[in-house]
Amino acid sequence: QVQLVESGGGLVQPGGSLRLSCVASGSIISINAMGWYRQAPGKERELVAAITSGGSTNYTDSVKGRFTISRDNAKNTVYLQMNSLKPEDTAVYYCNAAVITLQSSSIATMDYWGQGTQVTVSS
Repeated sequence: QVQLVESGGGLVQPGGSLRLSCVASGSIISINAMGWYRQAPGKERELVAAITSGGSTNYTDSVKGRFTISRDNAKNTVYLQMNSLKPEDTAVYYCNAAVITLQSSSIATMDYWGQGTQVTVSS
């Protein structure tokens, strides 16, 4: 079994910064892509940023230039540095990872999600 645990959410004023962290633990052989998604009330979950095991990144247009995704492969951890936060960034942020793991004596790539961390941008 694999667990993803996020931390770093909270309340911040517009223009402020937060750094989210997500640590993967459990039966992990390796991790392919890792990413951050968010879901605002009444809206669908959307991809915010993703990073491959080699470090290639992609971002949704609304956060380009403000958010930075990074990862520490040795620690099975992904980060999201969020700067110049806006009220429209308010959402629950979820960590996602494509994990290569052992499933019933076979190696498989499984998709895992964290429990989510609330980010609120408000004055």
